[in-house]
Order: sequence, then structure tokens, then C-alpha cells
Amino acid sequence: MNTKVKGAIYLPAQAYNAYQMWRDYRADEIVRDLEFAKQLNLNALRVWLSYEYWLEEPEKTKEVFDHFLEESEKKGIRILPSLFEKVGIEPTLEAREDKSPMTAACVYSPSMDIISDSNRWNEPAAFVKWFMQHYRDDNRLLAVEVMNEPYGVDRLQFAREMLICAKERKGNLPLTIGCIDFEHNMYFLDIGIDILQNHANFPNSIEYIENRLAQFEEFGKILNKPVWLTEWQRIRPTSNGWGHNPLGNGEWQPDYEAYAKVLENHPQLGTFFWSLMVKPAYLPPQRKKGTLNGVFHEDGAVWSLDDARAIANDPNFEAEERREWPEWAKEIPENVFVK
Repeated sequence: MNTKVKGAIYLPAQAYNAYQMWRDYRADEIVRDLEFAKQLNLNALRVWLSYEYWLEEPEKTKEVFDHFLEESEKKGIRILPSLFEKVGIEPTLEAREDKSPMTAACVYSPSMDIISDSNRWNEPAAFVKWFMQHYRDDNRLLAVEVMNEPYGVDRLQFAREMLICAKERKGNLPLTIGCIDFEHNMYFLDIGIDILQNHANFPNSIEYIENRLAQFEEFGKILNKPVWLTEWQRIRPTSNGWGHNPLGNGEWQPDYEAYAKVLENHPQLGTFFWSLMVKPAYLPPQRKKGTLNGVFHEDGAVWSLDDARAIANDPNFEAEERREWPEWAKEIPENVFVK
């Protein structure tokens, strides 16, 4: 892992959650989007698997994930898969299948009735065992992320048990947890995680993120472990969009350039921006504020040439620039106040 990890979060443009990504998997779409990633000089993508889809279609899950890995390898792109997800809404069938831009969202996984009952943790543990059996030595993967953003006692305890399950079956691949703040990695050090993560999607200033990155890198140096910023988006001076405060003028839209220039000063830091494809926000609180993120439209146009050039670190990158909501998502700005 001597090469700098430079990646993006990936969900197909019109998939609102991981269940939809794998259920509606289209080989031609995947091949096209991987080419977009290659145009940005990326060498990694972070994706979510779906425990709920695996329960329905374990053989199909393996078939489509294997195809994804095969096509990624052709582009020189390695994959960071996340097995479970903390954020989102309850993964009912209705929520998993919802395609309305106004209501569809990510779903957490597994469901709360499993998370809150440790006697049922053997059920998702079977998914971990299956995954490790098939992929623990697969070098098309960068690492195995056991869970994204576990927070709260029940979910932290659940994530620890799933990490123990993965650790007992560990092969060549490193194990990691998608931590919101780098300090949260401390919950898992006794079990043994190999890569430290931090998320900082919407810092309020360049000065703030520079300070946090310096602390994060020092944290990794002390523990002698690689550090990855696995979620980053843009600077938002007015509001990060999580609370009740409205976003500032234009803060709903992608603006990666300034943040990307900061990250150029951290050559040892692995990075994944959110997200490769232009799409409505993953989480309901951001969706309600009209947040849009991403670089590429489905036809290969980009939201911002400046952003694409900064991420690719290539001033000669060329594509059509189109700062318009996708046609299939225009219901959002028509019904949400976007300044």
C-alpha cells in the first residue's frame, strides 16, 4: 500500500442506497462509471455492500460483486467495500425500493431489531463469514471496512463483534472501520484495526480542516498505522447542513476545488471524496436542504471543470461543464429552498 490511495465514494447515479446498487446492477453502467473514475486519475472506490440484498440473493450478490471487481481491476482501481451501514432510515422493503427523489434515501444495515438484540448478531455475522471466506485474500480490494460510522452503545458493540468475527477469519487484507472522527478508532484498537479512518465532509474553513488533518496524521504516526480521509466534500463556512441552520448562498452544490488543494499538501493521506456521480444527497437531513454532490453526470459532463481538474490534478482535463440538476432529480430544487 505504498501508492497514495486516491478515491471516491461510488453509488450509481440513480441508486439511492446499496440495496438498489446491487439489485439493479447494470454492467454497462458500471463500466462507464469506472471510466469516469479513471479520467480523474483515481485508483480506488469506496462502496457499500448490502446485507439485505445478500439475504435475498447470495449467489447474485457474488456474481455482480465479482463483475464489479473484474472491471475495476481493468481500470487499475481497487475497492474498499463496507459491509454494514449505521446511517440512514430503517431498511424496510418500502425504503429499500423507494426511487422517489423526495423520499428515497440510504438505509442503515442491519435493521434496528437486530442491532438491539445481541442474540441475533449471529445472523449478520454469517454475512461477515461469507464475505471473508470469499474475499479475505482478494487483492482487488484495498481493505475490508466492517461498518460505516458506528455510533451509540448498541451499534458500537455490534461493530466490535462483527470486527472480531472478521478478525478471526482475516487473510491478507487490512481491516478498518468507517469512523466519523478519528478519535473513534480508539473503540476498535484493542481488537485490531489496520487502517485509521476519519470523515470530514463539510468543514467550516480551510484552517479548521488543516488543523484536524495534522492531528489525524499525528494520531496515525503515534499508532504506526495508515490514515485515510474516507469522506470529504466541500468547505461550508455558514452551516454544515446537519442542524437547523440554513445553508449559505450556493453551499448546496458541489465545490471540491479548495478542499482538493488542501489535500495535495498531505501526500501520505488516503482520500475518498463524496461522490463520483452527480446525485442528490445520501442522507435525509442534507436532502431536505437541497444538497447535491458529485462530479460526473451520467452522460460524462461534469458539474464543474475546476473541481474535476483539481481532483484529477490535471489542468488539461476536458469535459462538458453542466451545472444543472439531473432531469430525474429536478423535483428536489423545485420543492426545496435552494439559495
